[in-house]
Amino acid sequence: MPGDPETVRTLGWTLDATAAFFRGHGVDSPRATAEWLAARLLRCARGDLASMRERPVPARALEAMGRGARRIAAGEPLQYVIGQWDFRDFTLRTDRRALVPRPETETLVDLVLSSPRLRALPAPRLVDYGTGTGCIAFALARAWPAAKIAALDVSEEALALARENAAALGLAERVAFVNCAETELDEVFEGGSVDAIVSNPPYVPTAQWERLAPKVRDHEPRLALDGGADGMDVLRRVAEDASMLLAPEGELYLELDAESGQAGPMGALLRELGFDPVRPHRDLAGAERFLSASLSLGV
Repeated sequence: MPGDPETVRTLGWTLDATAAFFRGHGVDSPRATAEWLAARLLRCARGDLASMRERPVPARALEAMGRGARRIAAGEPLQYVIGQWDFRDFTLRTDRRALVPRPETETLVDLVLSSPRLRALPAPRLVDYGTGTGCIAFALARAWPAAKIAALDVSEEALALARENAAALGLAERVAFVNCAETELDEVFEGGSVDAIVSNPPYVPTAQWERLAPKVRDHEPRLALDGGADGMDVLRRVAEDASMLLAPEGELYLELDAESGQAGPMGALLRELGFDPVRPHRDLAGAERFLSASLSLGV
């Protein structure tokens, strides 16, 4: 176990010992996890570690490596231990205040950015509903510098984290943050004024949440995961709000729980609310994880 300052250890030894420790504790991707932890502590790129294997590790870094390794072995997510994670082409601060950004959500952003209608607008008005770390809002702001973007969440803690990330990315003046638990949306947005709403809301059914891996269930905020009995409580609310806030032909993009088959019932609800067409989209594993929909001109 790394962390003994009495003996000078090389980076290669430290990585090997940490990976073996992780392997013995059933940590996923033990080698990669050891490398991410070391890269953070040594303030270098993970890709640089291979050329640094013979370098001695300072005692302080060795001790910190041991502390971090024990936290990860106890079940804490790597992203919380190192305090940051990459999303698309930028890095976000990550901690217990919000979910760790997932690769699937990058696919959701890709769907939005591929919209011909939105790309044709000089300054699209966009809402990230359930912003968490702010990853979706910031990806859209970086891709479309003229876009007007609002980031909504019911958690003031998550909004505080998102504001910190916005400041670090130089986007504090580009994104407006709204606590939608304290503010009625019609106080912020005029009905029919929004061009697109994007949401990765809580969508895990309660019974399924109780069976999640401990590193998710015991560390990431339940408020951002548990979507009620069928997982669709918040999804329904987003859909209903979108039907009022979106402009005619405005677009809605949702991330869903693929395991629960939510695409069917959510698609039916969207059609009842006046969305047409409604299209399911598959994730990289081939599961129906996303819906895109346009508000009918007749609504």
